[in-house]
Amino acid sequence: MIALLLGASIALLLSFIGTPVLIRLLVRRQYGQFVRDDGPTSHHTKRGTPTMGGAMIVLSVVVAYFLTHGIRMLTAEHATGPTASGLLLLFLMVGMGLVGFLDDFTKISKQRSLGLTAWQKVFGQAVVGIAFALLALQFPDDKGLTPASLNISFIRDIPWLDLAFFGPVIGAILFVIWANLIATATTNGVNVTDGLDGLATGASIMVFGAYTLMGIWQYNQACGSSRSIGSVCYEVRDPMDLALLGAILCGALIGFLWWNTSPAHIFMGDTGSLAIGGALAAFAILSRTELLLLVLAGLFVIITLSVIIQVGYFKISGGQRVFLMAPLQHHFELKGWAEVTVVVRFWIVAGLFVAAGLGIFYAEWVVGL
Repeated sequence: MIALLLGASIALLLSFIGTPVLIRLLVRRQYGQFVRDDGPTSHHTKRGTPTMGGAMIVLSVVVAYFLTHGIRMLTAEHATGPTASGLLLLFLMVGMGLVGFLDDFTKISKQRSLGLTAWQKVFGQAVVGIAFALLALQFPDDKGLTPASLNISFIRDIPWLDLAFFGPVIGAILFVIWANLIATATTNGVNVTDGLDGLATGASIMVFGAYTLMGIWQYNQACGSSRSIGSVCYEVRDPMDLALLGAILCGALIGFLWWNTSPAHIFMGDTGSLAIGGALAAFAILSRTELLLLVLAGLFVIITLSVIIQVGYFKISGGQRVFLMAPLQHHFELKGWAEVTVVVRFWIVAGLFVAAGLGIFYAEWVVGL
């Protein structure tokens, strides 16, 4: 528990102190946000605001993770250091963040709202996602547990949804497709949510906070552990290290939110939204809670669905719209809600979804007990 507090504190300080330094650097280089002309007119004042702030989030998380483990190894007698699950989560987060960075840099250098082409972005995400999925099936521990499994999971692996049923090779191929579907959904979900000051940042803090609590619980109730109560237990490769990364991500995002809240001094950009989406996907896969993510990240799901509904209905209706504008947060802006009002109310919705997800997670254990 001390390690979680230490990691979160280090990440918070790094992000809080480092973000204004990054802001000055970006302003000096004139790396500002390009704002679409077809969006809410109130957003035109944001033109030129520094973007790519997600780089500081990613840097803070990586440094805090290794620094925390380094301090523990120097001070604790039985400290083990970084785990396979922790390193894989960082791999997916940093890899997706790098794709987002290339997208942001292209927008800034060419002064346009579009960065990488759709196929370039898909290719970059696929390379990172496929590598993550293949590696996640390796590195068994002394119990034979690998970071990920071929079972589709909800609160734990679902026995009757075992992709290994199709054979080890086909099962692995299906898992790679499944893992990439999750990663694509989460990165796009966070990306379309990141349209108002602090909205995606605040919502993400709540979801990562939930994964911190769930990781602690899975560690205490691990199968074969003397700490577990009753017959219900969890088979997760490195739950406490995942909890540490959840706490570190919360700390880094809180430090960033200080500068990202309205009026934002900096935006996370695709660098941050894709990195956060990658981390969410990794948490869902590595903690064996893939389908539960639909509840925990319910706000991201709703906002993504609003885009799908808007585009789909526009095409089949010959140009008519369901919302005044998509994503959903802009619909409420155009209805007259102040930006801060939209953000706070959407945070409330995000918190309710997280509470529901945690409730489902705990209720399953109580019922099974």
